[in-house]
Amino acid sequence: MSCSVFNVTDQYGSKLQNREVIDHIQKCLESEDYLKLPAIGPTDGAAPPEDESTSIELTGTDRPGLLSEVCAVLASLSCNIVKAEVWTHNRRAAAVIQITDEASGLAIHDAARLSKVQELLCNVMQGDGASSRGSTRTGVTLGTARAERRLHKLMLDDGGGGEEAVGGEDRRGMARPKAAAKVAVMDCAERRYTVVILRCRDRPKLLFDTLCALTDLQYVVFHGTVDAERRSREAYQEYYVRHVDGHPARSDAERSRLVRCLEAAVERRASDGLELEVRTEDRVGLLSEVTRVFRENSLSIIRAAIATRDGRAEDTFYVSDAYGNPVDGRTMDAVGGQLGDAVLRVKRRGGDAPVAEGGAVSVLGSLLKGSFQGLRLIRSYS
Repeated sequence: MSCSVFNVTDQYGSKLQNREVIDHIQKCLESEDYLKLPAIGPTDGAAPPEDESTSIELTGTDRPGLLSEVCAVLASLSCNIVKAEVWTHNRRAAAVIQITDEASGLAIHDAARLSKVQELLCNVMQGDGASSRGSTRTGVTLGTARAERRLHKLMLDDGGGGEEAVGGEDRRGMARPKAAAKVAVMDCAERRYTVVILRCRDRPKLLFDTLCALTDLQYVVFHGTVDAERRSREAYQEYYVRHVDGHPARSDAERSRLVRCLEAAVERRASDGLELEVRTEDRVGLLSEVTRVFRENSLSIIRAAIATRDGRAEDTFYVSDAYGNPVDGRTMDAVGGQLGDAVLRVKRRGGDAPVAEGGAVSVLGSLLKGSFQGLRLIRSYS
């Protein structure tokens, strides 16, 4: 029998009062399979219910313009993107994209057409071969998947969990950026637990990302505490875990991998770029046009969340220049002008403002300072 207590607020730090949200949280927590991975596998030709979309999963080497190329291929094949999540980390990219047939607005059933989609997207993910070393994967499935949950697993399986970095360098030999999280893993020998301590800047979905990483690494949490300081915006997490085989971490290599994978889980969704919002009437090929404009202005997409609601596109992009640096105001003025009737807004700290107000804006946050000195472990229970 387990017992967990959570004190939560809404996204603005206020008391949660929306009854629909509260009921939805209760329903999800009462569901035994809510956090389980959805069944994902090769297309077998079986048609899904007509109200479902077709889900595409991609992993491969990241490069400027990659999402633009993916969107262009799908548009050329008369596929409409209705929802997508794109993450990049350590020069790897992963995406879960939901598409429908342009003509019918329904899931695509034709096995030959889906095979063509997979073939062309595989070619895009492989790039020119020389600069795209490493594994690539494309999968086409019928039905929808929980994109964020799948992305954690895809990036871990792809090697995007941090284990590809050796000696402070990534797989291309380039220095890795300083970790956005401070993670310590130690033994609690008397209780046969592994103690995991994580300290970083607080943000939405941080707890979800951390627990997804522990679950994908096949660790079970027995005891834990989570604390978020509103003033400092610092988050502190502490867990007593064991592997699913009942043993704590048994080697330095296993503990090091746990540290790297937790750091990666935090970093993937960190706001490390200029946040742009596109809000406009949805139309076929819109996403292809938007990402083409980004590419032509040398913007690199770090992360993206694409959604269509009631006929309107609600897209959010985190971008940098092609070298990973902050974007200057002149570039954003040019992007805003080329997108025409699309409503493009640059998110700023404490609010947002139209692009026309210009000026270089960076949402790069400073990493937390300090150390693990003085951190006290919670009392372990038998």
